[in-house]
Amino acid sequence: MENHHNHNHGHHHHQVEGKNLLFSIVLNIVITVAQVIGGILSGSLALISDALHNFSDVLSLVFSYVAHKLSRKKASVNQTFGYKRAELIAAFVNAMTLIVVALFLVFEATERFFHPQIIEFGLVIWLSILGIAMNGLSVLLLKNDADKNLNMKSAYLHLFTDMLASVAVLIGGLLMKYFQWFWVDSVLTLVIAIYLIIVGFDLLKKSTQMLMLFTPSHLDINDIISEVHKISGVNKLHHIHVWYLNEEELHLEAHLDCSEDIKMSEFNVLLDKVEQVLLEKFHINHINIQPEYKKEEDSKDFIVQD
Repeated sequence: MENHHNHNHGHHHHQVEGKNLLFSIVLNIVITVAQVIGGILSGSLALISDALHNFSDVLSLVFSYVAHKLSRKKASVNQTFGYKRAELIAAFVNAMTLIVVALFLVFEATERFFHPQIIEFGLVIWLSILGIAMNGLSVLLLKNDADKNLNMKSAYLHLFTDMLASVAVLIGGLLMKYFQWFWVDSVLTLVIAIYLIIVGFDLLKKSTQMLMLFTPSHLDINDIISEVHKISGVNKLHHIHVWYLNEEELHLEAHLDCSEDIKMSEFNVLLDKVEQVLLEKFHINHINIQPEYKKEEDSKDFIVQD
């Protein structure tokens, strides 16, 4: 089987500043601890929900950092792909955690809505300001890395939405201070919880699809077949599998039935054309092709479960 990797122009590994990520983790741990303590003392469920949101992002940042370190490890005879899928496992676990936490918050907020409590709004206001400041700093630290790396972009977006959540809690604190609208605390908790469910479900769906080696949702196998079949010398592309190894590596393996009985050197020329089409039109950067010619005993179905 021909195994070609378009490393030079298919994808690029950017050096991410690990120290910025570590600093963001420390900042978010400080925010989380402060908001949990403040939430308990003030009686604000919204503050605690924002703290749990921040904590989920601490886990996400830690997973991102560990995955970043693991991805640098070289493949071996026992780990032929290295640790490139560690990120996906971390994302799956993080998504499940987000959803469980969110469902707990929905239950608590519903209970609190019917039995409102007087809340120490001073703590809520000051701790939400702390959250805005520290999350804002983390966002600035990761902005450069977010432009280069999808994993860091995910962490950056989480921190940015954390900052917005803290802004919402601040507004709630001000409404409680000036209008005594203590029910706002439960409403804000529900809003944050619903947001967590949406983000968590999306992350869970994407990570599950990747872990299950599903065909990426933005690709159509029939489009791939149609484009490859336009290449002179190709009879039929079949036994096709397309999957993400991680967020950067998109793989395709297939059997290629040639229209003529050509030499291997000629097949290499044909393979280069196929690779070029797959890379330019579908951004597939790792390709394994098995050459064939009138191999009648082999199934020529496009999709075959081996």
